[in-house]
Order: sequence, then C-alpha cells, then structure tokens
Amino acid sequence: MTSIRAAAVAGIFYPDDEISLRSMVQQFLAQATSSGPPPKAIIVPHAGYIYSGPIAANAYHLLENSSEDFNRVVLLGPSHRVPLLGLAASSASSFSTPLGLVETDQNRIRKLSKLKQVTVMDEAHTMEHSLEVQLPFLQTILTDFKLIPLVVGDASARQVCEVLELACQDHIQDKQTLIVISSDLSHYHDYATANKLDMLTSHAIENLDGDQIGYENACGRTAVNGLLMYASTRGLKAEILDQRNSGDTAGDKDQVVGYGAYAFR
Repeated sequence: MTSIRAAAVAGIFYPDDEISLRSMVQQFLAQATSSGPPPKAIIVPHAGYIYSGPIAANAYHLLENSSEDFNRVVLLGPSHRVPLLGLAASSASSFSTPLGLVETDQNRIRKLSKLKQVTVMDEAHTMEHSLEVQLPFLQTILTDFKLIPLVVGDASARQVCEVLELACQDHIQDKQTLIVISSDLSHYHDYATANKLDMLTSHAIENLDGDQIGYENACGRTAVNGLLMYASTRGLKAEILDQRNSGDTAGDKDQVVGYGAYAFR
C-alpha cells in the first residue's frame, strides 16, 4: 500500500506553485556566499522562506557541485504540534511538495523502527513544517535521493546519535548519506540579545559542545545535540556558514527569531 504525505505549509511558509517556488529557491542559492567542499551533514533553519531561506541557502549551496554524490537524506526536525517520546518515522511512500514527490527509504525506516526510540507515527508528520520546508531545497539541489524523515520529540542526544549511526550505514555504490538537521535558534528576544545568545550557540556547535545548547538556544536542540555527538565520534568538524535573525531578513527588531547554517565535514 502506498501513501503520500501531502504538503501542509505550501502557500504559508513557501510558495504553493512550482514556478514561483523553484524561482525563489534558485534565487536564494544564487545569492549564497558560502564556499568549500560538500559537507556530510548540515544544520539549517525552518522558518518561512522570506525569513530563513537566505540563511539555509548558504548550507545547501555547498552541495550544488556534488548533487549526484548523495542518494539518501536523513532529515530530522523538532515536533511543533504533536507531543511524542523518541523519534517518529513515517509510513508514507513519498512526501509531496509543489516540486513533485520525494520517495522515502522504507527499507531503512523499517530497520530504524527496531530501535526502541523510533516509532512509526504518521500524525507527527501530517502538519509538521520543520521537515517539509527543507524538501524544496533538497529537490532543487540533489539529482536522485531517498528520504528518511524523522520528527524528534523527547529523546536523548545519545538516542539521536544511535539513529544517525544506523541510518547512515551501508552506502550504496559509493554514494553518500546526507544528514540534515532542521532547527531555528533563539526565539522572541530583542535583536541585540538574540545576536548575543545565537553567537554563543554557534560557538557551541562549532566546538561540538552540546552541553551548552538547551531549548532556549535552539528549538531543534535534541537533534542538534545528537548530531554533535555523532560528529565527535566520526571526526567531523563544524563550520559556521551564516548566523542571522528575522530582523536581518524580513521582520522588525523588537522580537526576532534566530537562524544559523552550519556544515560538518
């Protein structure tokens, strides 16, 4: 039985027609200033595109010249609507956006669901935007890939790290697995306070120091801290690509949301 997880925030977080959406993503990528070799993992924000799209593009831009190198994407983001223990996988055969369908890797999802912290819970995915807003970027950048979408609830960094280890096993035909962690930074501080807090969070990510990152620092802290643990065991180094907030892009500076883009190589 096949099922499709329909786009829930098209027309809200990003354009709901293919031409406008593709044009917006391509424009963000064309304006990106990041450089360097392709990463093994990235952390990117998940707000509406007018707010966080330029920041996310600085991470995705690094993948433009290696679009055929990746055939699997492990995508983790926080649960905003459904309380859950552990991580929620999806039984959907594909995720839909205005750019088309993204096939899920159900074989690998079945392996992950054998871990005690992973359950298949489609309701956690139905309205969740933290994963969905990454898909048009991935569809634009990568040639052909399967998706492992995981909504993260109450879990430890070690449990997330264990999921990443299993999800990234068994590369096929020299292809690689890309890890994408979806997370914004601080929320609803004034501009100066947010910059100070987000700079500390960026340095903690750069130093792979998850002990310094709590809920007030990043809404996707659990997945972020799991990636930092994974990176430390794999000898990956983190680089800060971009750190801004909504006051820099499309909002006022009284109450801002922080965004950061980071690459792990």
